[in-house]
Amino acid sequence: MHATLPLLVASNFPALSRRVVDTVQANLGYRCNQSCVHCHVNAGPQRKEEMTPETVAALLAFIAASPEIKVLDLTGGAPELNPQFRALVTVARTRGLRVVDRCNLTILEEPGEDDLADFLAAQQVEVVASLPCYLEENVDRQRGKGTFGASIRGLRRLNALGYGVPDSGLILNLVFNPQGASLPPPQETLAAAYREHLGREFGIVFNQLFTLTNMPIQRFGSMLVSKGQFNAYMRLLRDAHRDENIEHVMCRHLLSVDWQGYLYDCDFNQQLGLNIGSTSRHRLHLTDLAAAALAGWPIRVADHCYGCTAGQGSSCAGALGDEVVAAPTCSS
Repeated sequence: MHATLPLLVASNFPALSRRVVDTVQANLGYRCNQSCVHCHVNAGPQRKEEMTPETVAALLAFIAASPEIKVLDLTGGAPELNPQFRALVTVARTRGLRVVDRCNLTILEEPGEDDLADFLAAQQVEVVASLPCYLEENVDRQRGKGTFGASIRGLRRLNALGYGVPDSGLILNLVFNPQGASLPPPQETLAAAYREHLGREFGIVFNQLFTLTNMPIQRFGSMLVSKGQFNAYMRLLRDAHRDENIEHVMCRHLLSVDWQGYLYDCDFNQQLGLNIGSTSRHRLHLTDLAAAALAGWPIRVADHCYGCTAGQGSSCAGALGDEVVAAPTCSS
């Protein structure tokens, strides 16, 4: 795999500083039942890294010492494959945290996960489900043959429990990623296309669609290098940069925690090994400080940060600004 960090560190991206941390995004491990071509984590079935019970305890202690934290955002890999997932969710919900599960949908059909959807509903976990297109051919090309069918079955199961249904209190948001080296279409326009197609063909409902820009790191970045498209993609991101998106980038209020408990400004910096707060080799851990101490800290930036500010902007909660990119289809 091609390393892209050396191609990103020399950057003129604007300086950023932290505000109050209200969201912790914890990566519970890189093991996943899928190997998606756009994956910025390089997750897959053969990965063994996972957060231990001791690190989960440290995570909960960190949150307990930081009352300003309101959201626990769980990601992976497939976070549900971590044996500590359900216990962590249960404790977090008992403490009144809003819990988000970044779910790939097909995990709902994995052996041993027959009751996962029921558990998520009982705990009122917010599901953010990856569905990179509403067309079967495109999804299977990006995520593997049969993935689309399993995803549709997963969505129907979640709908049957009340997810995505108005006034149910069970939030179901979908996530779109482009098929290749292009910016996402306008979020609201594409959401309308998703609603129309998924509703008509499968009777599926959902709350919001989040459009995410593919980051030029890990598996996707390596693919760009292999195809000779890396420099062109970076020009696309830089040329589409909008200063107004800087105000709303997620790293200002989100803290990323890796499976070992080390801290980063965002999940993308985590995958590049850009530890929080310093260019030194010393990595800060959950046990080293409280979230309040991070307010005002500089955020480490590199050229991949243009992926968050290009066009309508991109974050873990979708677009940041107005829609400016025309192409209301998920095949781009």
